[in-house]
Amino acid sequence: MTPSDAPGNRWSDLDRPPLNATALRRALLRPGGLWTSVDVVPATGSTNSDLAAAVTGSPPAVEGAVLVAEEQTAGRGRLDRVWTASPRSGLFFSVALRPGPEVPVERWGWLPLLAGVAVATGLSRAAGVDTSLKWPNDLLVTVDGEERKAGGVLAERAGEDTVVVGIGVNVSLRAEELPVPAAGSLALAGAVSTDRDPLLRAVLRALEHWYGQWRGAGGDPLASRVQEAYAAGCATLGRTVRAELPGDRSLTGEAVALDGAGRLVLAMEDGTREAVGAGDIVRLRPAG
Repeated sequence: MTPSDAPGNRWSDLDRPPLNATALRRALLRPGGLWTSVDVVPATGSTNSDLAAAVTGSPPAVEGAVLVAEEQTAGRGRLDRVWTASPRSGLFFSVALRPGPEVPVERWGWLPLLAGVAVATGLSRAAGVDTSLKWPNDLLVTVDGEERKAGGVLAERAGEDTVVVGIGVNVSLRAEELPVPAAGSLALAGAVSTDRDPLLRAVLRALEHWYGQWRGAGGDPLASRVQEAYAAGCATLGRTVRAELPGDRSLTGEAVALDGAGRLVLAMEDGTREAVGAGDIVRLRPAG
């Protein structure tokens, strides 16, 4: 029995019941499937850090391991930005993926974008919320007519052959709990359901689908349709943006495409095009 299976104060917050680890395992673990284990812990610093340690530990965690926390006390976003939320108010989890030798390492950069597609499509179906993606790793929802960040993806190498993908989504976060005014949640966006069990199942099933297609195509973003799906759901494309780069440099242009490496292509005023990678930028903002 894991801590999340224990009775304790299970119904202390009827709006935010704990995840049912036993039911999640029953629904997600199947012979030949991607997911090999699902563990739910009441709290941890960072699921990415914990799963990365397990991947390089002895015995190492295998591909398809899923670690979920009811609360993260030191959650991290891109560039080590802090991610905080109230206990049981969202989905905070990480998965271990091993693309294998059939996928060239230079294509592994598509994994966080692929995960973004899975989160957006899974939650759109299960929560009934119109979601979009802000390149490179944010999930957006609309609250009171404004785009708000409700989730994010963080992918990190663990050892030689593994990528740990962390996903955080604000599910039932209330207005007074928002860490910053620009944040949002599925509940504030009018979700038809904030039951985290089916939401998590939907995201993991979508992730299994897209990862299977991508790996089966040798990581080719076109053949797997990952590039097409991301572009279709990307709110950044078609907008004029300012990419802030290290060293107080910046580029301003219209975001017109994603290239084969998952970089954002900007059309500059002088007619040239510049591609920026997620690792190259400090911040991406609307121009002006």
